[in-house]
Amino acid sequence: MSKNFNPIIGISTGDPNGIGIEIILKSLKEKNFITNFTPIIFSNYKLINSQKSIFKIDCKIEPISNINQAKANCINVYNINDKEFQINFGKANELGGEFARDSLTTAANYLKNNEIHALVTAPINKNNIQSDKFNFKGHTDFLESLIGGDSIMFMVSDNLKIALLTEHISINEVTGMITPSLIKKRVKIVQDSLVNDFKVSSPKIAILSINPHVGDGGVIGDHDDKILSPSINEINKNGIKVYGPFASDSFFGSKLYKSYDAIIASYHDQGLIPFKTLAFGNGVNFTAGLDKVRTSPDHGTAYDIAGKNVADPNSFKSAVLQAINILKSRGKI
Repeated sequence: MSKNFNPIIGISTGDPNGIGIEIILKSLKEKNFITNFTPIIFSNYKLINSQKSIFKIDCKIEPISNINQAKANCINVYNINDKEFQINFGKANELGGEFARDSLTTAANYLKNNEIHALVTAPINKNNIQSDKFNFKGHTDFLESLIGGDSIMFMVSDNLKIALLTEHISINEVTGMITPSLIKKRVKIVQDSLVNDFKVSSPKIAILSINPHVGDGGVIGDHDDKILSPSINEINKNGIKVYGPFASDSFFGSKLYKSYDAIIASYHDQGLIPFKTLAFGNGVNFTAGLDKVRTSPDHGTAYDIAGKNVADPNSFKSAVLQAINILKSRGKI
């Protein structure tokens, strides 16, 4: 796939009973938005056309059966099957998971084979997408398995970037998972991504503590004193600017996060709650650490508003633009 200035952006639909197709079509209907890239939705053409009618979206949809048929300035739909789909907005069911899985796996293989420049994924339901052949907790670990490499979920916006030491695991597993080797590996992924994907020449990275108040000198716990702090000191000796551990309860309210190029939280909610509070609707989930580019909006299937034609497409638009910017930073387009 040769370099050009009109990258092909593949799009997976997520669960059709959520808001995925709605936000995709609302974003791509804007002709000015798709001027600088060629979108290809990997889905069932009848399904896309049906939701276009439901939401009364005025846009041109072009069915294609070969990736080379994709046209500029329109919404290309690569027809992955001709199955019938009974839309049931707001409901998680087996058929919705099957369609989401087929869309994602098809698009991801085109990404792996360099037939699209980047992949933007609409939200899946992590439960109904499971099958005998798909046993992953989310997009990140699926893509890592398919493409190879060490990936990390990197939540990014214009003013805030948050990664995680541990991602989709239960809270009682967190302390056992955080080891010096994991900390070093994840810091290195974030460091490399800041330099290569976001063009930060000398990044400053903050790490949030495992225990409340950084353990209060061992009163609450000694994980920070025995694991995080020594690891941070060792990483600094290798020339990477890492600071902490910081108590998370005041880190964001005090605006301290603005002093760093990225923050690494110890566990999922410690990082995702402040990110979605400060950047929700414009944030992007970027799979850092791979040699392929994948982004997604910062929200889920939103079953509670599915089918009501009120879903905000801004985060999906941000995901597309972020993917293009990362491709440019990497010199791919």
